[in-house]
Amino acid sequence: MTRAIPPGPEIRFMGLTTRHLVPGTATGGTLALLEHELAPRSLGSPLHTHRHEDEVSHVVSGRLGVQVGDAVLELGPGETVAKPRGTAHAFWNPGDVPVRFLEVVTPAGFEAYFAEVEPLLAGPGAPDLIAVGALMARYGLEVDPFSIGALVVAHDLVMPLPGG
Repeated sequence: MTRAIPPGPEIRFMGLTTRHLVPGTATGGTLALLEHELAPRSLGSPLHTHRHEDEVSHVVSGRLGVQVGDAVLELGPGETVAKPRGTAHAFWNPGDVPVRFLEVVTPAGFEAYFAEVEPLLAGPGAPDLIAVGALMARYGLEVDPFSIGALVVAHDLVMPLPGG
């Protein structure tokens, strides 16, 4: 029987809001569909590499900056970018209004990362970096923390504080 998929949780941290539109459980684990909204002039994620999944981002509104490998792009509404597993990538909002984009994750599973990392990054004070690192390792996610400063400077971004 076909039925509407109920909305999933809404997760917020560091200027990023994530909504689960289609969880992997609804697709037999083949893919998940997320909606992200990123605050103006915010870094969504520094350079990072997924070991297990591919991502495809489609801009609905606003502007999305992305780096995939050595390529740096700025996408507008209706534009799409693929971020294959094993390729370092980053994303940010270069504009002065929020950017909203859909993200397909395949295979599914990584969508659960956002709910697990939220309490580690959204709370008051400094995040528990050991716990964040352990979570990233469990999801096969490698992050280049040294790319943060370079991306912020290169794209004139602001860094939201944890809990924001």
